[in-house]
Amino acid sequence: MDIRAIVMGLAFALMWSSAFTSARIIVAAAPPLSALGLRFLISGVIGITIALILGQTWRLTRGQWRATIIFGVCQNALYLGLNFVAMQTIEASLAAIIASTVPLLVGVISWAFLGERLGKVGIFGLFAGLGGVVIIMGARLQGGMDLYGVGLCVIAVFALAFATLSVRGAASGGNFLMVVGLQMIVGSVLVGTVGLATEPLLIDWSWQLVAAFAYTTLIPGLAATLVWFLLVERIGATRAATFHFLNPFFGVAIAAMLLGEALRLGDLIGVLVIMGGILAVQLSRQGRI
Repeated sequence: MDIRAIVMGLAFALMWSSAFTSARIIVAAAPPLSALGLRFLISGVIGITIALILGQTWRLTRGQWRATIIFGVCQNALYLGLNFVAMQTIEASLAAIIASTVPLLVGVISWAFLGERLGKVGIFGLFAGLGGVVIIMGARLQGGMDLYGVGLCVIAVFALAFATLSVRGAASGGNFLMVVGLQMIVGSVLVGTVGLATEPLLIDWSWQLVAAFAYTTLIPGLAATLVWFLLVERIGATRAATFHFLNPFFGVAIAAMLLGEALRLGDLIGVLVIMGGILAVQLSRQGRI
């Protein structure tokens, strides 16, 4: 893994983790699905426009079209849609922690159903990561967390895991930015339709809402997705997923700094355990330990 890949991985982890804080600001002032649908539409149009300027084409491979649709449905519509709704009632830090377990779930699925070998350290990492989640959930239950919101986040994690296992088809064959733009449009159609049909368009306008929406649209929405595709193409999906071990820390830290969310001892211990578990699983999948 070269320096450029490391920088890309760190940038992706930081952008990905920050999305929960900006999303929390958005859903506190606007209907979540309608706002998300608009975000996808803007990100998609920008992505496709830049792709056409750069000479990229609509002519994707069959694998790219398949993965683009799956990614648009599972990652954008289901994963992000459910998280936006959930963060109306749960903290951004908790949503980030739950979402950070995706590499553990991908490791379990790959090991149990796809025939991927996982060493003893990797198996230990899986159980350690799950143990970290139990620690956090136990502490949060005592604080009265919203189980409905948590349930939505758990469903979202399974959707993102499925999308992650499908991403390699979209990362090969070039046209990265076109792929990113198109999967945003898929998400926009699905989420926007549901939002407009079910949500009242009541918005509490403020500069914080506008700033959070602009940031979410351009940085986690477009830039992070593009960096992820490029990173997977550069070093492979397994090695790229290693950087997810940073997401629990970044997610909790950013929410604490910008939203003033409490840093509980159980959260800190659980985050460290999850980070260690994710790192162990990913290094084991690479055959390093």
